[in-house]
Amino acid sequence: MPFTLATWNINSVRLRADLVGKLLTEEAPDVLCLQECKSPVDKIPVEVFADLGYPHIVARGQKGYNGVAIISRLALTDAGQRDFCAKGDARHVAARLENGVTIHNVYVPAGGDEPDRNINEKFGHKLDFLTEMRDWFGADPQGKSILVGDLNIAPREDDVWNHKQLLKVVSHTPIEVEHLGAAQEAGGWVDVTRADIPQGPLYSWWSYRAQDWDSADRGRRLDHVWATRDIASAAHGSRILRDARGWERPSDHVPVFATFDL
Repeated sequence: MPFTLATWNINSVRLRADLVGKLLTEEAPDVLCLQECKSPVDKIPVEVFADLGYPHIVARGQKGYNGVAIISRLALTDAGQRDFCAKGDARHVAARLENGVTIHNVYVPAGGDEPDRNINEKFGHKLDFLTEMRDWFGADPQGKSILVGDLNIAPREDDVWNHKQLLKVVSHTPIEVEHLGAAQEAGGWVDVTRADIPQGPLYSWWSYRAQDWDSADRGRRLDHVWATRDIASAAHGSRILRDARGWERPSDHVPVFATFDL
């Protein structure tokens, strides 16, 4: 039975509950993974989503920071979380569907402004987080799994508006791309979006700083959908909902979708 999954950095689930409701009503994914919820779990407006036919949720939260949630109209069970870098941050949660597929929802640290761990602790945290992802996947290979989230890295040249200009900008530096690639390879993950749409620019994030984000189109693909090799061939229908960036009081990220025939 096919199901459609979406991932979205919502930048405050309480502030933008109406936008989540709009997405669930208009696009109707079966599972929606949110990052940067910025809310304790008990403050997430679950009744709003339940009223729209999404009664199932697995989440980890913090007040004002981080936070990940998996909202679903399909039954799911809590499959735990990993405390990356032992910081107590709510940056990962996993849930298992009744068909045995495990969904990992990950929010990788942004990394600050300066791509040098010697002067920027946040950048060092980001690299350490990715290294731990690599080591985890290498030691505990995943099967029948999907990993989604705001990974805060645009790995390919056509995942950013200007490759050369962004080579020294956090999210597209060679060392970040290398670390993300090592984590992906260690887990045998397939980039579902690029498997479906192999050529051309793809962006899922546009800065709030742009006066006219649409015409400037200085985007980056920071949000990803991966799948393990045993189920990657079942994925199709990948798309990025660019229009959501133009909604009222939007997140700076937009939802990324994929459908799996499983």
